[in-house]
Amino acid sequence: MHDLRQLRDNLDGIRTQLGPRGRDVPWDDLRKLLDERRNLTTQVEQLRAQLKRGSDEIAQLKRAKQPADDAMTAMKAVGDRIRVMDEDLRGLEDRLTGLTLHIPNIPHPSVPKGQDSGDNVEVRRWGTYPTIGGTPRSHWDLGEALGILNFDRAAKMTGARFAVLTGAGARLERALINYMLDVHTGRHGYREVLPPFLVNRASMTGTGQLPKFEEDLFRLREEDYFLIPTAEVPVTNLHREEMLDEPSLPLRYTAYTPCFRREAGSYGKDTRGLIRLHQFNKVELVSFTTPSQSDEELERLTGHAEAILQGLGLPYRVVTLCSGDMGFSAAKTYDIEVWLPSQSVYREISSCSNFQAFQARRAGIRYRPAGGKKEAKPELVHTLNGSGLAVGRTLVAILENYQQSDGTVIIPEVLHAYMGGMTRIQKDN
Repeated sequence: MHDLRQLRDNLDGIRTQLGPRGRDVPWDDLRKLLDERRNLTTQVEQLRAQLKRGSDEIAQLKRAKQPADDAMTAMKAVGDRIRVMDEDLRGLEDRLTGLTLHIPNIPHPSVPKGQDSGDNVEVRRWGTYPTIGGTPRSHWDLGEALGILNFDRAAKMTGARFAVLTGAGARLERALINYMLDVHTGRHGYREVLPPFLVNRASMTGTGQLPKFEEDLFRLREEDYFLIPTAEVPVTNLHREEMLDEPSLPLRYTAYTPCFRREAGSYGKDTRGLIRLHQFNKVELVSFTTPSQSDEELERLTGHAEAILQGLGLPYRVVTLCSGDMGFSAAKTYDIEVWLPSQSVYREISSCSNFQAFQARRAGIRYRPAGGKKEAKPELVHTLNGSGLAVGRTLVAILENYQQSDGTVIIPEVLHAYMGGMTRIQKDN
């Protein structure tokens, strides 16, 4: 969300900075409402000044014991007019707020300009491709052959784009969740959170999912609650409408949650396997920082997500998303993409983003600068988050990168203890 004063003073500049990201913004309607608000605010201020002068004149008349009835009647009319115009002004500001909620964040100056994923910039690669005898098999073929993955039964009990994991598959999913949480809490210093999996409309609006992406969300029929699309939503809203102290920053949280997405408009993409499901597990990283810390924090948070892949020995690359490929709320995003041998491509497994003050303004999250007086003006925090990691896609990467010619799958060493000593997945597991 953008400050109305900045929009008023620099609407054309903001439109230029957004470029293709602002193609869906109703700029003409926004300009018209801003002009109406400016004119109405000026009129109200003039009337308030008139009311003040009239009140002073009435006081003088009363002190001089002169008739003041006519002046009082005139000022009552002015006061009534101010109340009506104040109501009109509130209506205008509500409409303006509704429009500003549809304006994406302005890209960070370091973000490459571009239209789509073809303009993203690779930053680095890690790891080496596995040597696999023969043609690499897809994770769904491997999982079904090993008896740990079943899509038909999931479709029967729910519908398309759901999966059932059983035996070693279910245990591997649980092992990955525990491994990720243990690394992020024990080694990286995050505080673990187990939040609600249902949130209200204000929480979804605070992080930028609403109003623009409502069609992508699952919503309860009787209550205005939404199933979370990511732990980013409840964890960021831990501090909604709060005043934080600067010495407490940065605050770093990690959370495991299931995630629910309708994936509206994505049908026909990744229709097989675990890549694009309506329900999936994810471990999320969320940070709250001061503005001066947020650029460095993005690098740190991205490194923490990478550490999981390094621990698992999975090859990956990091790319900086161009301005046209970033999410709605992000100012800068790194995508971490893991190598999938069956497709000979890197696929996204984590997006790590700095939102700067965009979410904090929507959610009312501020901090009081250290060393200042109590009356010092509060400032908006910067928020960041990233997947650390998407659990199902990590399982996919393990199945494909650790597959063996005999159809079994080697389990990465760091997971052996979490798997009860199991070192290999075979059909008997």
